[in-house]
Amino acid sequence: MSGQSGISAVDEILRNVDLAGMQNERARECIRLLLNLIESLTADLRKAQAENRYLREQLNRRKGGGDKPGQPKDTSAPKSQSSEKERAETKQRTRRGKLERVRTDREEVLKLDRASLPPDAQFKGYEDVVVQELRIGTDNVRFRKEKYYAASTGQTYLAPLPAGYRGEFGPNLKSLCLLFSHLCNMTEPKIADLLDNFGIAISSGQISAWLTGAYPGIQEEKRAIVEAGLASSPWMTPALEWTAKTTTVRSCAIRCTGLISPPRTKTG
Repeated sequence: MSGQSGISAVDEILRNVDLAGMQNERARECIRLLLNLIESLTADLRKAQAENRYLREQLNRRKGGGDKPGQPKDTSAPKSQSSEKERAETKQRTRRGKLERVRTDREEVLKLDRASLPPDAQFKGYEDVVVQELRIGTDNVRFRKEKYYAASTGQTYLAPLPAGYRGEFGPNLKSLCLLFSHLCNMTEPKIADLLDNFGIAISSGQISAWLTGAYPGIQEEKRAIVEAGLASSPWMTPALEWTAKTTTVRSCAIRCTGLISPPRTKTG
């Protein structure tokens, strides 16, 4: 007996029961309770069958079939969508060798001592070996700025520093301090100690001033980098997080693209 026919039979029994014709009061009450229970269970069964039917239809639809389980699967090819198709295509990945990513800064020819070779030795070209090395050193520059004085205006004229130079530290040194702090998670005193070993006379307070935005030039450069990164991507995903430390509440807004994810923290 199927579930649907079984429910119909129960409904027929419930309609034909005549409680008023029963003489025994106790038996009539017990049958009434049983009928109420059967009616409740029948309603629950109908609901469960409807939910199962709906889930089967959803599962069949996801597998490519029709809306109902009895319908055949849709074996036709999906509609062509260029953007989705391009993303779904399997790209042939070619693993690059390490030497292809290494930039050669200089070339040096190593020669053999001819006296140590046999008399019949013949030159057969060269065998290349790339050795990676890092050289860290100072590049301190003494700028001799031309100075002129004009008696007609009573003013002194000085040649300006090159672009990017401001104060007594160059732009590369400032960028290196930002890298050490944000990428390597180094503290200002550790950065100052490291630079001191290289011969740079700088205080941790000076480094802290760069990192906290005391120089507007760095902040302007940061804003330009963020704007260029956001403009280079066709999509952006915003995110907002709230953090509480003691009694201070800070919000961190993050705008994510395929190339850049700049955070911005505000208090309050």
